[in-house]
Amino acid sequence: MRLTALDETAEAIGLKKNQGVAEARAICPKLDVVEEDLVADRHLLDGIADWCDRYTPLVALDGRDGLFLDITGCSHLFGGEKALLKDILSRLFHMGLDARGAISSAPGLSWAISRFGSGGVIMNEEMEHVLAPLPVASLRLEENTVAALQKLGLKQVGDLMLAPRAPLVRRFGAHLVRRLDQALGHDEEPVSPRRPVASLSAERRLMEPVQAEEDILYLTGQIALSLKTSLEERGAGGRVFELMLFRVDGRVFRITAGASQPLRDPKRIAALFSERLQAVHDDLDAGYGFEILRLNVMQHDAFDAVQEDFGGDRQKDVSLASFVDRVSARLGADCLKGFQLRESHVPERAVTAAPAIRMLSSGKKPVASDFSWSRSERPLRLFPRPESVEVSLAEVPEGPPESFRWRRMLHRVLRSQGPERLAMEWWIDGANARARDYFRIEDDTGHRFWIFRKSRPHPGKHGSSLSQAAGRRAQQ
Repeated sequence: MRLTALDETAEAIGLKKNQGVAEARAICPKLDVVEEDLVADRHLLDGIADWCDRYTPLVALDGRDGLFLDITGCSHLFGGEKALLKDILSRLFHMGLDARGAISSAPGLSWAISRFGSGGVIMNEEMEHVLAPLPVASLRLEENTVAALQKLGLKQVGDLMLAPRAPLVRRFGAHLVRRLDQALGHDEEPVSPRRPVASLSAERRLMEPVQAEEDILYLTGQIALSLKTSLEERGAGGRVFELMLFRVDGRVFRITAGASQPLRDPKRIAALFSERLQAVHDDLDAGYGFEILRLNVMQHDAFDAVQEDFGGDRQKDVSLASFVDRVSARLGADCLKGFQLRESHVPERAVTAAPAIRMLSSGKKPVASDFSWSRSERPLRLFPRPESVEVSLAEVPEGPPESFRWRRMLHRVLRSQGPERLAMEWWIDGANARARDYFRIEDDTGHRFWIFRKSRPHPGKHGSSLSQAAGRRAQQ
């Protein structure tokens, strides 16, 4: 067993990473060793990253023990860069976390100063002066590269600044020079956020934390009202919204709600989260209350403002969309489904079910409004899979059965119509797929069936046998 991480006290007595635990205990018999838990460490880092969203939405993970925060345009909201850094470190300290941080215009320099320096805010004119005395390991290099540089006497970053670059590139590759330029800010290094960045966002910071669901919904409506102007300027409406609730102890809750049509109305947006809060009621622990509420517009589309007619048809569409949105937010996107026609003459492929919220968002209407063959002789429901039917007697080989047995019950045919031959789709079922002959049948008790048989080709002609058939049934 070896040491993987050390606190400042352990470093002060001379312990090092990758040192054996037995050797470390020989140096310090009272050494407190805790077994490493990578999963728990990752959960902790993710929780801290969620908490840091209160400062900026651009939060990125840095390995197993660090975070990058892009605070461009955010620092003035907290009184400047120094005040922001002080607020972060102070809050983390009171949460029981000993953290170090640095602010600069280069992520590489901030990484080096926070891990190998004293931290703080580094101005652009101070970058070279602050970076020069740091060890070469502060450039985020591999261990073998650091060891090779130290053997050559290049122990500090300042030594690399003075050395000619061509020999360094030939000996260690371009990666070394690239890391140096990134730390000096000569080579721009983007920060990739861990979560999608909202296109629009508004928040409310509270003097007193709130716990009641009614207060959360009221504040959500107020925040949505402040977003309405920005959406109108863009000519857009929100499609996917995210409500972030920052609890006073640092935990963050994210609640997402979607809409079938672009929304601007604050009341309808608040209604979406009313259903979502009821759905996640048991999982939402308010604790001592929420101190920050933020509403993000994760996705928006063009908003078509249509004036209502005297018949109120526009209002009917809005009511349907509102109903679908609220039910989908409460019970899930798949709770309401509609049917759409597909380009296929095979009955089980001609219609497909899709979530209603997705159909409304794509502008497609359910087939119930203009279902061309819904009032024909074909049934409205089909079994998931064809069921076997025993045909006991038929008039002619190509004709309908006079009686058949299905699910151990004998049915005598009173009326029949058919056959209607449907060829299978060779690009799906294969070139040897047999066609189907469909019959509409009514038995002597009034039950109606829609059954088919697979044709059996014979040499020189096409024929079929009624000894076996697959059945689908619809009752009146």
